[in-house]
Amino acid sequence: MAAGGADKFSVLLPTYNERENLPLVVWLLARTFQESGNNFEIIIIDDGSPDGTQEIAEQLEKIYGSDKILLRPRARKLGLGTAYIHGMKHATGNFIVIMDADLSHHPKFIPEFIRKQKEGNFDIVSGTRYKGNGGVYGWDLKRKLISRGANFLTQVLLRPGASDLTGSFRLYRKEVLQKLMEKCVSKGYVFQMEMIVRARQLGYTIGEVPISFVDRVYGESKLGGNEIVSFLKGLLTLFATT
Repeated sequence: MAAGGADKFSVLLPTYNERENLPLVVWLLARTFQESGNNFEIIIIDDGSPDGTQEIAEQLEKIYGSDKILLRPRARKLGLGTAYIHGMKHATGNFIVIMDADLSHHPKFIPEFIRKQKEGNFDIVSGTRYKGNGGVYGWDLKRKLISRGANFLTQVLLRPGASDLTGSFRLYRKEVLQKLMEKCVSKGYVFQMEMIVRARQLGYTIGEVPISFVDRVYGESKLGGNEIVSFLKGLLTLFATT
């Protein structure tokens, strides 16, 4: 818990081959939190990137200070869910922000997440590409159709009470995220979806903020055929078990 009862926001940034994106996303995060007057820390969980991401993170730690940037690397790729568990062990904030490090999520939306949380005293605030003025930029038609189709299937089968299930830009109360991590069994892209489904089961409240998702600026997307098959398998598993 943040000292003195004031809210503190711990941003968990799992990275793998993000050396070009990391300095910019960290700069944008620091500027956003400083301008909005919110206390923050950024926890970088690098999974043994061969491109020098870790060395860049070490430099950022020196520039911004080890109270603001915490590098907590792992030896190899171990998955998103375990990256969050690892990052949470080092988080001193009472709220956790999860987001991608590849600039597809702009930190400018975080103050809106914080406002929304306070407004409704929500346990979770989720960024949505599918409500209000939210949207996706830089995807081709195939990728948009896959995303929309996945979201539609999920809505029909799971009735989750949130409009964007596969997004990974969210604000959680720390204790809520810890509880959800204990319940979740999925890996990969299904993991984000299961988090919302389990949240509904446990009676947690979810607010939504429309966001713009911009396709990654540098590097290659990690979505491939295997991920799509895994997603469908995971969706059917969740449907059968929830």
